[in-house]
Order: sequence, then structure tokens, then C-alpha cells
Amino acid sequence: MQTRSDESAPAKLACRHLWKVYRGEAAPYFEREVSAGDAGALARRMRADGAIPAVADVTFDVHVGEIFVIMGLSGSGKSTVVRCLSRLVEPSHGEVRLDREDLLGKSDRELIDIRRHKMGMVFQSFGLLPHLNVFDNIAFPLSLQGLPAPERNERVSRVIQLVGLEGREASFPRQLSGGQQQRVGIARSLAAEPELWFLDEPFSALDPLIRRQMQDEFLHIQNTLKKSIVFITHDFLEALRIADRMMIMRDGMVVQVGTPADLILSPADDYVAEFTEDVPMVRVLKASDVLDSSRTVQPEMPQRDADTTVEDLLPVLSTHREGIAMMRDGVSLGVVTAASVISALAHDRHQHRHRQQRRAPEPPRS
Repeated sequence: MQTRSDESAPAKLACRHLWKVYRGEAAPYFEREVSAGDAGALARRMRADGAIPAVADVTFDVHVGEIFVIMGLSGSGKSTVVRCLSRLVEPSHGEVRLDREDLLGKSDRELIDIRRHKMGMVFQSFGLLPHLNVFDNIAFPLSLQGLPAPERNERVSRVIQLVGLEGREASFPRQLSGGQQQRVGIARSLAAEPELWFLDEPFSALDPLIRRQMQDEFLHIQNTLKKSIVFITHDFLEALRIADRMMIMRDGMVVQVGTPADLILSPADDYVAEFTEDVPMVRVLKASDVLDSSRTVQPEMPQRDADTTVEDLLPVLSTHREGIAMMRDGVSLGVVTAASVISALAHDRHQHRHRQQRRAPEPPRS
């Protein structure tokens, strides 16, 4: 099970009122109007004038050691946000701070140094150098850093073991499967030991089985290294597996930020609800969400952490009808029973039907 980050931890990355506008002169808008507060109205006005606000007033933090997932339909602005954060694309307006330092004020030379030493990036296209073998592909960014050969070789060997590519060091990209190529890309990014990691749909080109394996590897790496990560995906089930918190985007704007459970149990609007409506609730609800307040903990009850998912509790409940004691930091929170689980799932089903009825079009009047 993934270890969740501490939301009280300081922000590794802080993004404030970020805009990226294509076409036309954007500066006058920000000088006169961006502080007015209605970003949606301003974005509509820009579009009416022929400009394209690909990112509109986006604000969020990424905590130390957190996996922050950005989701949205195609064209929602999620990839543009990541490119603005790394300044592969220059923002039109806003503030981006890494460890409280202003990234938008950095010179080109300073940015190169930050990208080489503090940022890692992995994209859907693997971007491997076809004439280099696995070892040399991974070592390439370390060579650009000027790292001495002994330290470079030690780092490469370590990340090769971390991503499970032992024995393939001498292989060339054409000799690897898609999943193995993506492992090389991840290892190459990790070898630089970045503090902040950007991953833009890194597994979307992989077959479902390989994708699941890569998600497992990714979580293993994260549980070992505790990176601060911005992860883009269009797959809510993937986000559900890996996210500490999520941000849903639409038309360049933020619709909702929260934990996966927040978004599923309390969607901000129908757009978010549609993203989450097919997610099995047993994967979302935690033990702490389904406690039976009428039961008391008994000594013979099995114990589980309060952050355990209902899905993981079901096999235990099948053999322990008296219930399971839920603990957090050694303190008992209460009991989960089969009845309390069924009640919570039935309540969610009722809420789901209510949302569907609210979204359904009215029948034509005769």
C-alpha cells in the first residue's frame, strides 16, 4: 500500500495564478484585469478577442514527497501546465516557486542547471538514443553534468537495479519491449537524482498488463525515494492507485483539487462526477470512512490501519464476522463490520443515482 505524503509538509513547488495565452498580446489583460478575480470571465473575453488561454489562473501546491496528479480531457491544459512549470513553455503570467525560489525569474543558464540537478522529466514518448545501449542511455545526462566516471557508473548501476533492468545493460532500445524502454526512460531521469519529478502520461502507450506492472514499479520507487511528483494521466483508475492529491482541469482552469476520495465522494460539479462515476467504491473508501460507531473493539479482533481500503478489508471480514479493529498510530479508532461496509456502499449508490437523475435531461413536454 502506498504511503501517503504529509499535507502539512512544506510546499516543494508552489504555483500561483498561472496563465498561458497563445495568439495576440496578453500583457494588457494582466495589467488591467487579471487581479479582478473572475478568471472565467477574463478567459472568455480573451477567446472573444481571438486569443487562446490554454492555462487560466491555475493555483496549487505540491508538498514534499507528494504525488500530485493532474487530470482532464484532451485540451484541458494539463500538459501545458507542466511545461510552464519547467519553463519548456514560457508562462504569460503568474508565479512558480521551487523551494521558495522564483523559477520564472531564472536566467537560461540557471534554468539549465536546475533541470540538470533538481528536475526530472519523463514523457509518453521514451526519447531514448537509439545508438546507445541501456547503460549509456541512462548515463547520458550524468555525462552532461560532468560527473566523474566512478560516481556515474555507481549511480547508473543503482537505478538499473531499482527499475528491474539487471542483465539488460548492454541491450539497445530496439531490443527492448515497450515496458523495458519506459523503464530506461525512468531510470535515466532518476539517475540525476531530481528533487522534483514531472511525468506526462508516461505509461499511456503501454499495454494494460505492462502498464499495471509499471505502476507497481513506480510506487515501489516512490516508496523508496519519496520524490515530489507531478503526474499527468487521463486514466482515473491509474490516478486512484498513485495519487496523494489530484487536480481536475477543464478549459485551462482548475475545477477541483483534493484527495481521490474527496473528488469521488464530494465532486465539485457534474464534470468531476462524470470522471469518477465508474470507479469501484471499494477501492476508494478507507476503513476510517466505514466505521460502525455502535461497536466496541474486542481483544480478539484483528487489527488493520485506518487507511486500509475497503477492498483490502473484504477478505478479512469474510472470516472475521465480529469485525476488524481500526488503528492509527497505535490508537484505536473503532470497528469496521460487514454491515458498516454495506451501509456505506448503499449510501454511495443512492448518491450516485441522485446525481444521474439531476444530470438527466427533462422529457419533452406534450
